[in-house]
Amino acid sequence: MNITTELTTDQEVLPKDKQLIPGTATKQTDAEQKALMNYAEAQLRKLAASRGLDWGMMTDEERIDFVDDLIHEDRECSQ
Repeated sequence: MNITTELTTDQEVLPKDKQLIPGTATKQTDAEQKALMNYAEAQLRKLAASRGLDWGMMTDEERIDFVDDLIHEDRECSQ
């Protein structure tokens, strides 16, 4: 199944918006990828701290479980 998106001349697609349109995804540079990962980690550190957890002291397994709890809205995050 192919989806075609047509834009009028009045519609502007910003580079960040291209990822939302199938077939127009742009490749991120290494610097952009690193910046995105740093931002994501900072947000996870804040969320962990708000629940009384220390992201830096958590094992990989604990981090995975924490993120899994965040993703599944039907469950509460364990503390």
